[in-house]
Amino acid sequence: MNATATTGTVPAPAEAVQPAASRRPRGVAGRREWTVFLAAVGVIALHVADDSFLQPQPGTSAGDHLVSGLVPLAVLGLAAASYQRLRGGARGAIALLLGVFGIAAAIEAVHYTRHVGPSGDDFTGLLCIPAGLALLGLGVVTLWTTRRRGGSGPLRVLRRAGLGVVALVVALFVVFPIGYAYVGTHVARPPVEDIDLGSAAVEDVQLHTSDGLTLEGSYVPSENGAAVIVAFGRKGTQDPARMLARHGYGVLIFDRRGEGESDGDPNPYAWSDGEKDLLAAVEFLKQRPDVEPGRIGGLGLSVGGETFLQAAAHSEDIQAVVSEGATARSGGEMRSVPGNGFMPIAINTGITAGTAVFSNATPPPHLIDLVDDIAPRAMFVIHAPDIAAGEERRFNTAFHRAAGRPKAIWGVPGAGHVGAQDARPREYERRVTGFFDQALREKQQ
Repeated sequence: MNATATTGTVPAPAEAVQPAASRRPRGVAGRREWTVFLAAVGVIALHVADDSFLQPQPGTSAGDHLVSGLVPLAVLGLAAASYQRLRGGARGAIALLLGVFGIAAAIEAVHYTRHVGPSGDDFTGLLCIPAGLALLGLGVVTLWTTRRRGGSGPLRVLRRAGLGVVALVVALFVVFPIGYAYVGTHVARPPVEDIDLGSAAVEDVQLHTSDGLTLEGSYVPSENGAAVIVAFGRKGTQDPARMLARHGYGVLIFDRRGEGESDGDPNPYAWSDGEKDLLAAVEFLKQRPDVEPGRIGGLGLSVGGETFLQAAAHSEDIQAVVSEGATARSGGEMRSVPGNGFMPIAINTGITAGTAVFSNATPPPHLIDLVDDIAPRAMFVIHAPDIAAGEERRFNTAFHRAAGRPKAIWGVPGAGHVGAQDARPREYERRVTGFFDQALREKQQ
């Protein structure tokens, strides 16, 4: 039989009989990849909704978390809606970014589970750990399997080096600030059980803020008619509190909002809500029969020092303020004092934006513009000049220069952050108690 007359079925080309999955374009997500992504994102979204709207912090409501809840949910929803249509590189990058966010979202649950046991939204938070890890793994696999293989060796090296630089920039100026802000606005100090203020007369007290929160505190009644608030927290404040109590001062320490046993959401920089907490402490002392009118002072450590400078500028009830370790609470404040480099300002600007979203708040006014309003009441700033490339020295020198009189400044060589009392205990006691003795001296009748 002639070959040209041969009849029968002609075999199809090899590519025509490949399985459907292998014919899928390399830039399109497969069913398994899409399922893993959607499940992991759904778990993270569930925790965000649980944390913000279903089980908010005591003293707060779902309406207090509209921005901090809806913005992350919108981002997660947009990522889920667009994921299948994106190329491999974009899918891998999104999976990695959301994986980091999932791990950050779980830190709150891990923190409180470790210290006080799981409760409330901690259970959905713990589920974010496997969800975040799944997204990180998915991102790595997707980037590897969809990488471009064309081009010469040197071209591939340059392309991948460029992508590495871009990834580093995004990690430093986007991922880190957002993750830091999320953790800072969700994780605070747990309750403190070992409170020792050196007095058997210590009282458990409650403070009530102007926006309806209850804050838990400890108070040693005054023996000399004057009282000092030591902020923030009931752990790191105990050493200076005991020192002041030995000199006869009434001393009040308390858990600010969102930490310990107090109501509210935490904010690592306190911002305007921190001032409300301090003013609640002032109102408490004004009602105490052992505290004479016009004899209330404040001693703030780190963010407590920054918040006390702001509160003292706005409230004449604070007659004297000692601020130790104050620097900046926002990227804007970083820019307000010369000498800070581009990277610290850029990173802090990103942290500020993230904090504003996750805390449903706006940054406070710059301290450099406020401190002059403290005068004629007394201000004393303390700093560690040798740490953080002189950051504390620059800020506290600027605060002292901008403030009116009476004022004092003390740089403590060899001290760490808020470590002046540890570095120079006798001089610290002499300077701080002497400052309050002068500023809060007994009023003439």
